Amino acid sequence: MDIVMYGAEWCGDCRRSKALLDKLGASHQLTYTYIDVEADPAAADRVIEINGGMRSIPVICFPDGTHLTEPSDNALREKLVELKAI
Repeated sequence: MDIVMYGAEWCGDCRRSKALLDKLGASHQLTYTYIDVEADPAAADRVIEINGGMRSIPVICFPDGTHLTEPSDNALREKLVELKAI
């Protein structure tokens, strides 16, 4: 599954979402690409574009063309179930 997560190491919500994806990945063969917006200015611009001008992270993009911004663990888990990723 082609999931992309935009985040930054200083962001607590990013660390939480990344930890959940790592945990689910270990038990469900879930993979994702993590892009650090601090290291990649183009990625930071992409986050602003996705969020309609806001710099909010994490942004998690899914293969169905949807995304979640600053999702709770429950919202992220529900989306992954909806996509049959877990």
